[in-house]
Amino acid sequence: MADMKAFRDEIGRWAAGDPDGPGDPNGPGDPGDSGGTARGLAAALGLRTAVLLEGPSDVAAVEALAARHGRDLAAEGVCVVSMGGAMNVARYAGLLGPPGLGLRLTGLCDEGERGFYARGLERAGAPSGGFFVCAADLEDELVRALGPERAEEVVRAEGDLRAWQTFLNQPAQHGRSRQRQLRRFLGTKKGRKIRYGRLLVEALDTERVPSPLADLLRSL
Repeated sequence: MADMKAFRDEIGRWAAGDPDGPGDPNGPGDPGDSGGTARGLAAALGLRTAVLLEGPSDVAAVEALAARHGRDLAAEGVCVVSMGGAMNVARYAGLLGPPGLGLRLTGLCDEGERGFYARGLERAGAPSGGFFVCAADLEDELVRALGPERAEEVVRAEGDLRAWQTFLNQPAQHGRSRQRQLRRFLGTKKGRKIRYGRLLVEALDTERVPSPLADLLRSL
């Protein structure tokens, strides 16, 4: 039976450079090719929408919010995809959107990258609507929605208090707002942003979900 992880893995291999795929003018490729396999998995899964996100921490946050609302995105035909960086948006849009698998595209982007996304989507021949903009990034939106004090409570509950205190003592952090410090702290250790993407969403009051994240979930 097809599963979402298998589909994501095939998309990742295809995006990394497999020349045979749904967007190839010569056809979908052989069943063993990443493009042909991705097409078959998409059909088996009944996919209709791809949510393009910059990295795995964003995926963790979106999936955590969906779970809080009792939604199974995979069962609804929605695939949440980490692109491995905003610079890959044109590639993923071409593979997953109308030029490729024909899925509806949506996602999140940072304010500073809005123009880059628009150009990338245009270059891929994909529609530019449906992307929701975070002021700085999703972590910044989550910390602001929680408030620094509540976010620090999450850090303490996770056993990261000592690491947080050590981080605050660094000269580079002196004079920065607590919100900026928290946002920077989340990116200082591999895997921390992914873990806190989920934890911060789970700590949110349901009435205080950042609007880009809430709007994205409502659109699915």
